[in-house]
Amino acid sequence: MQVQRSFLVVILSLLVFSFSKDNTFERYDLDIPVYNFDSLEPLLYTDDDTIHIINFWAMWCAPCIKELPILEEYQKNNPESKVILVSLDFPEDIETKLKPFLKRKGISSKVVLLDDPDANSWIDKVDPNWSGAIPFTIIFNKEKRTYHERAFSNMEDFKNAIHKSINN
Repeated sequence: MQVQRSFLVVILSLLVFSFSKDNTFERYDLDIPVYNFDSLEPLLYTDDDTIHIINFWAMWCAPCIKELPILEEYQKNNPESKVILVSLDFPEDIETKLKPFLKRKGISSKVVLLDDPDANSWIDKVDPNWSGAIPFTIIFNKEKRTYHERAFSNMEDFKNAIHKSINN
């Protein structure tokens, strides 16, 4: 009887292990760093020619959700670029809501969470013209920078914005 029970435990353990070994699961088992604005701010600047894309978004923002697959596809097809998705969700929701959401949506781009209650201060530091509405995207390299207070409707729209940002 003891041998059968041990055998059953081994089989169940193997089944659980095999279902959890996909890359998506492992990706969301990693920490999502939580920043205040002072610790996030250095990510908004660069001294290289790499295209950097910083997107402010939240799970409760329908235009943000619609736009995420475009940003994700761009990152997958342009690994030399750096995409950071800055979540404005609540830190206490990381494990129970944010990670499961990202897994469901297949998001593997870098995600950080901004937890800084003084939005009136940091929004102006990001861009004095930003109303605070999301999605909000910054496209930049060491020489050029553009701000986009809107959702990108498709990949062509997004690539055009990148091209105009970096090449004009």
